[in-house]
Amino acid sequence: MHDRIRSALKALTVGATLALAAGAVAAQQKFVNILTGGQAGVYYPLGVALGQIYGKAMPDAKVQVQATKASVENLNLLQAGRGEIAFTLGDSLSDAWNGVEDAGFKAPLKKLRTVAGIYSNYIQIVANADSGIKTLADLKGKRISVGAPRSGTELNARAILKAAGLSYKDFAKVEYLPFGESVELIKNRQLDVTLQSAGLGVASIRDLATAVKIVIVPIPPEVIAKIDDPAYQPATIPAGTYTGQDAAVPTAAIKNFLVTHDGVPADAVYTMTKALFDNLDQLVAAHSAAKGIVRETAAKGAPVPLHPGAERYYREVGLIK
Repeated sequence: MHDRIRSALKALTVGATLALAAGAVAAQQKFVNILTGGQAGVYYPLGVALGQIYGKAMPDAKVQVQATKASVENLNLLQAGRGEIAFTLGDSLSDAWNGVEDAGFKAPLKKLRTVAGIYSNYIQIVANADSGIKTLADLKGKRISVGAPRSGTELNARAILKAAGLSYKDFAKVEYLPFGESVELIKNRQLDVTLQSAGLGVASIRDLATAVKIVIVPIPPEVIAKIDDPAYQPATIPAGTYTGQDAAVPTAAIKNFLVTHDGVPADAVYTMTKALFDNLDQLVAAHSAAKGIVRETAAKGAPVPLHPGAERYYREVGLIK
């Protein structure tokens, strides 16, 4: 009789524990905060599209999209549990995992987990044609905007300019501004050139190219090799990407990633990963850069471990054995 009571009590305890665990998981899935970038970039429109996708895939969750200073801020917010999924550049993700203080990470961010490798950012150095800038060497003595301070774009700017033998001291003026503001200053002839790390066809440069005659400054492969970071790969901005751009331009590309943190439940991350790849057409409709998202390579090349929820999805579709 006592054994039967003990068994019943044990069953009740286990049941209560499981119910509490399930409740905790459900509670954690109540919010999905998507960390993006500035509204004139690519992360933001893709984040808005993801928000709509997740709203349908996770009807019980409150999904919101947050405009941020992009990669570095996003990763620090994730580590602090102030977001569930975020966009980031691959080199920033590597710096976050390793705690590179100069890149904006005071300690290694070991809670980060990868969801997917997505499209590549192209480093686009765009000048007003009237400035006379045609090469990296011509940038000396000019007025430049390098992106928000310690953003992924600004870290890219440091790396590219250093490899080209330049530092911020070589410029007449250095502004640390988001894409949209940088473009407005070039239109008003208060700046000569902007460096923007973004997907091809980014709205800010499209806007600039329709307002003034632009020149896209080539970044030759030998400059990229001097950076000595596998995150930076030679790439090409195809002719006709922007108004008045008649020829293809060599540049550097860096892969972007969607990341989360280890406190987000596996079921939630599985749902987010599956919904992403089930609705790629919606992302492409939001921005053409999403054409670069390929499921077959999404689980490869990340400097940070995959989240178990994402890993489950990739196993299910046969991309991880």
